[in-house]
Amino acid sequence: MTTNAQNLTAAELAAYFDHTVLKPESTKEMVLALCEEAKAYQFATVCVNPFWVATAAAALQGTGVGITTVVGFPLGATSTLSKVLEARDAIAAGATEIDMVLNVGALKSGMYAEAERDIAEVAAACKGVASLKVILETGLLTDEEKVKACELCVAGGADFVKTSTGFGPGGATVEDIALMRKTVGPNLGVKASGGVRNLETVRALIEAGATRIGASASVAIVQGLQGEGY
Repeated sequence: MTTNAQNLTAAELAAYFDHTVLKPESTKEMVLALCEEAKAYQFATVCVNPFWVATAAAALQGTGVGITTVVGFPLGATSTLSKVLEARDAIAAGATEIDMVLNVGALKSGMYAEAERDIAEVAAACKGVASLKVILETGLLTDEEKVKACELCVAGGADFVKTSTGFGPGGATVEDIALMRKTVGPNLGVKASGGVRNLETVRALIEAGATRIGASASVAIVQGLQGEGY
């Protein structure tokens, strides 16, 4: 499942992006500016912290732009119940997509049943009302652990696998996206996030199998494509 990203128009490229502001110091004005940019470029979603979901949902009502928020963020080490409640609360406030952090410690401990159940219970809370992306935090994992994490996401009912929070080590790489795509097959989404800042990188990630890009530099990236005459 790959795309020739060299031929994407600016509008087609924009539809890949979760336009993101997750820094703790982000203000209401920053969130509203993010929403205005998302409307102007028709990004897939904005990605904001849970506190700002209702604000973003109100600003984007009727625009076709979705609302992504994060759960168990950024460590993934909260209880399953807390993740489920976070997801339900966010969905009630207007979230259409949930980016949940994998329980990395459980995975690395070989507690696969617990890690899968963590995913499955949040997936159940999202079913029919929101998409679930699971953040693997690939910078903390070996290739074998990345594969296992992807397998748990498939078994747990996730809709996407995602590379990184942006708060951990490393970020999205072409190699990781290709490995994740190979593992999950053609039916799950793969989101590249963490350190994505330019058009060349985005094209490479899409061609490796990414179907969504998380970035705060979305506008500059799309403008770069416009500057090339597309």
